[in-house]
Amino acid sequence: MTNSETVNKGWRVTFAGTGINLALGVLYTWSVIKAAIPADWGWTAAQKSDPYALACFVFAIAMIPAGRLQDKIGPRWVATIGGVMVAMGCIIAGLSGSSYLGFVIGFGIFGGIGIGFGYAAATPAAVKWFPASRTGLIAGLVVAGFGLASVYIAPTAQALLNAYGVSTTMIIFGVSFFVIVVGLSQLLRNPPAGYQPFDPKAHLRPTDIAAAKPPVEMNWKEMIRTTNFWMFWIMYVFGAAAGLMVIGSAASMAKASLGTAAFVAVVVLSVGNAGGRILAGVVSDRIGRQWTLFIAFMIQSMVVLIPLFFADNAVILLVALMTIGACYGANLTLFPSATKDHFGMKSFGLNYGVMFTAWGVGGLILPRIAGMVKDMTGKEDIAFYIASGLMVCGALLAVFNQGRTRGQKVEVEKPIIAARPATGH
Repeated sequence: MTNSETVNKGWRVTFAGTGINLALGVLYTWSVIKAAIPADWGWTAAQKSDPYALACFVFAIAMIPAGRLQDKIGPRWVATIGGVMVAMGCIIAGLSGSSYLGFVIGFGIFGGIGIGFGYAAATPAAVKWFPASRTGLIAGLVVAGFGLASVYIAPTAQALLNAYGVSTTMIIFGVSFFVIVVGLSQLLRNPPAGYQPFDPKAHLRPTDIAAAKPPVEMNWKEMIRTTNFWMFWIMYVFGAAAGLMVIGSAASMAKASLGTAAFVAVVVLSVGNAGGRILAGVVSDRIGRQWTLFIAFMIQSMVVLIPLFFADNAVILLVALMTIGACYGANLTLFPSATKDHFGMKSFGLNYGVMFTAWGVGGLILPRIAGMVKDMTGKEDIAFYIASGLMVCGALLAVFNQGRTRGQKVEVEKPIIAARPATGH
């Protein structure tokens, strides 16, 4: 296999993964669906957040078995299972009528499992085709699909909800995503055994790029025994909690200034989410994952409070939501890249599945707290102040962890000779 052939195959896998995530990003349209739930269904504000919060948590937990399977049987079958499960989840929710339990089981459990399996297969398969100097960029491109999904799903959902209601909309989504995810899954492939990607920037290391070659290849049991893992895990909880809380409430917050066009807030946030993933990947390949995290955390700690004071100003609110989306999206590029950098590629699928449980914990806790606070006070202000505080804590942890690991890149990163792709063995 020539270098150009492997590069082309790598890009094909990358864009197939992006397409899969464009479908699985239905998770981020929940705020539009939630806003359309009729009052006569009798759901409380907390109950309206539960299918979304549970889907986030199950999504994260499903990443662990999905990551293990991805490492063992390859990404194609894992992503196919994901497409089937997310389709079943949407259809179950749609057929349940106004049943709270039906949405919890369908969207929350089946949907969460399906999203986890599809998401777990896409990123590892893509980054394995490219050298360390492109890890951030490739991871950013693949996960950008997930963040960008709301650009088309939110207005589509709004149109379907207006025409058919919540139940039929969920069924239409289920059928559509089955076709899209299962179809694109057939393009996912891992590189052949022994493959070493050609790195045109190999001679620049260690000073000119931020990608790090891990000192050892660790499995998940070895990884979780390191302080480094837990530092990243806690930062991931903080970053996910704040971002997912805002995403789950974006349409509701925008009603005061945008009225029936509140779904535009979800679209704008989605554009920021996707852009932040790509930008963070490019920047972190140059300055390092943790300094990029520090910047994102500090910006979001301030901007996350803006919706509390400018909810009735559409322009300011939309700019704030785009910025929040970008800072949140950065997490979804930086943490898989950091997992590969620090713990190796051999067990990357499972290792990132374990790391990703942090995202699920964050998504389960703060959106639920926001719903409970709103039930008790009529507003979500306290939850936004908590989110701001978590961002400051995350920024401090990023600086502290950077200090701890500063010497690692110098010790490990040594000039190497670029290796041409091997033919396998």
